[in-house]
Amino acid sequence: MPAKRIALIRGINVGRAKRVDMKALREAFAAMGYTDVATLLNSGNVVFGASASAPRESAQRAEARIEEAILGRFGFGARVTVITAAELAGMVAGNPLGEVARDPSRYLVAVLKKAEDRARIEPLTQQDWSPEAFALGARAAYLWCPEGILASRAAEALNRALGDAVTARNWATMTKLHALACG
Repeated sequence: MPAKRIALIRGINVGRAKRVDMKALREAFAAMGYTDVATLLNSGNVVFGASASAPRESAQRAEARIEEAILGRFGFGARVTVITAAELAGMVAGNPLGEVARDPSRYLVAVLKKAEDRARIEPLTQQDWSPEAFALGARAAYLWCPEGILASRAAEALNRALGDAVTARNWATMTKLHALACG
């Protein structure tokens, strides 16, 4: 079986304009030649195998193909970040805030579009975010937001620094994606 990948699609199923049926999303991935396509709940997160026509396709090429397919099939643009199942496993295993973050819905993993973007947010690790916490992994930032994500100063600073170059999921979603990818 080919190595699994995960597409983190930003903005799908947020508001009325970007609603996508998960069956239709799975069908769109299958039409692109991807295999073993599965979605997680109604989240816009997709686990899939390599394309039969492009088994060694780069993450950047997969992102571009998926973004193009979403625009063509559903009529709106969406930013896509593709990671491998191995990268996701590393993000879960490398959980630097596991001792602090107690509520998975208030614990975010922000996946960087490119690993090189890490340098742009390294200065954030030097700030005191109390009662929040902020840590970095190889291609992810980890944010503990005990007072809620919308009230998080660390999340706001991360979004200001990276904008569309990052997409965040809560810890519960990340562990469910990991289980699905390991399936």
